[in-house]
Amino acid sequence: MRHLYNNSKIKFYLGDVRDKRSVDIAMNGVDYIFHAAALKQVPSCEFFPMQAVRTNVLGTENVIESAIEHKVKRMIVLSTDKACYPINAMGMSKALMEKVAIARGRALGKNSDTTICCTRYGNVMASRGSVIPLFIDQIKVGKDITITDPEMTRFMMTLDDAVDLVLFAFKHGENGDLFVQKAPASTIQNLAESILELYNSKSKVKIIGTRHGEKLYETLVTREEMAKSIDMENYFRIPCDDRDLNYDQFFTEGESTISLIEDYHSHNTRRLDKKAMTALLLKLELISDDVERK
Repeated sequence: MRHLYNNSKIKFYLGDVRDKRSVDIAMNGVDYIFHAAALKQVPSCEFFPMQAVRTNVLGTENVIESAIEHKVKRMIVLSTDKACYPINAMGMSKALMEKVAIARGRALGKNSDTTICCTRYGNVMASRGSVIPLFIDQIKVGKDITITDPEMTRFMMTLDDAVDLVLFAFKHGENGDLFVQKAPASTIQNLAESILELYNSKSKVKIIGTRHGEKLYETLVTREEMAKSIDMENYFRIPCDDRDLNYDQFFTEGESTISLIEDYHSHNTRRLDKKAMTALLLKLELISDDVERK
């Protein structure tokens, strides 16, 4: 990595977010932080949940406290859709990570030297954890494409979209904010068939059944969050809850609108048809390079 980015403006530090001392060393002279360090592999976190807690929750706390001590101007914490209604250890630890960042931002307030806010998004297309590279590998060796449920939906976000979300939060975020980008979705069946057509493949789509812990759709904003969200055209801004520990505000004052609101998820967002899905796939270098060589 150091050899790939041989640039005088880039410095490399060997450390661990679990060790605040190593974070402090890297923090000197820093104005802005984009915090993406995390354990994100679901099965690994299931077998070693305390490792997920130590990195995703306590590690984030270390970075936050170091940022405040060193008067960093802005810190953007990157989260995941799995933090919404989490059903696995990875999602639970990322949900707690959000809570840590948002609570600290709320405590700092509007006139603080440091601003801390979060972004939340699903899998980035063709990144690690995405099914797209798996489908392409299966096609190239002549195997059938394996999908778990043809009606399963997933948000479709490119790397450029993910970067735009982070930059939007960087420009507009206030302490304790959470930002979500509106994104289209596709069924896994539609995605698989679009890739097969792009590669002119004779492979079939094979349904293997839903895996343990796998959701039918991705949720990016809960209905409780939607009730207080601010629509910013291409994004939702979810400000932090500014109530204090006056329990009457939590338990005796209800919110009647919540029961009328839906979560924002991949089943109720804009659905891509095959033509739109194909156009989006061609924006990925992984695919466009292959198609051009044919």
